[in-house]
Amino acid sequence: MTENKQKRFTPAMKCGHCGNKTPMEIVASFSQIQEKYDESIKMSWEEGPVWELLLCPACSDVTLQRTEYHEAFVDDLLSEILYPIKTKPIIGLPKEVNMSYEAALRVSNIDPNAFAVLLGRVLDKVCLDRKAQGESLSEKLQYLAKQGEIPSRLAEIAHQLRQLRNIGAHADLGDLTEKEIPILSALCNAILEYVYTAPALIDQVKKHFENLKNIKKDGI
Repeated sequence: MTENKQKRFTPAMKCGHCGNKTPMEIVASFSQIQEKYDESIKMSWEEGPVWELLLCPACSDVTLQRTEYHEAFVDDLLSEILYPIKTKPIIGLPKEVNMSYEAALRVSNIDPNAFAVLLGRVLDKVCLDRKAQGESLSEKLQYLAKQGEIPSRLAEIAHQLRQLRNIGAHADLGDLTEKEIPILSALCNAILEYVYTAPALIDQVKKHFENLKNIKKDGI
């Protein structure tokens, strides 16, 4: 007869795969906690890293968490998510575009077809934000290219993303797989970074140099 072990759970935390915030089951753990002793103060304590493998009840994917344990700070331990690796945020996105982009990321590891469809919605939001003219998404992307909002080669990338979106939206065209997820992400990120991040970085550099000029003037 096997011994039943009581399941252990974390406090509610956000899953890096599906975006759901929920307690996760600790399915495995590995501890390197060791006893330390300081001769000068005649005191001993335990400290060291603990690795935990967490299971999300929503998407059944796993998270690897590392916690630095110290006996004197059990109520204020520092934890770090090692997997999944956090994606760097794309700066400069308008609120509506960012909301659509984050919604797409939440399903990226759950359903590639839904991910492609939602990235297509991100393109729609970009076109709306940039006041693109045209009846279809294809015409609006062509308009942005002609207006210099995106270069012609990037417009071709946008069209490829639109085609993948169509596959994801129509079952009769087939199904996308996990292999397409990095491609979808790269295509969308290239567009967003060109349209929004590059101008935002340029503005930051201009403000930085303006501040340096003002500091120099005040110092003279």
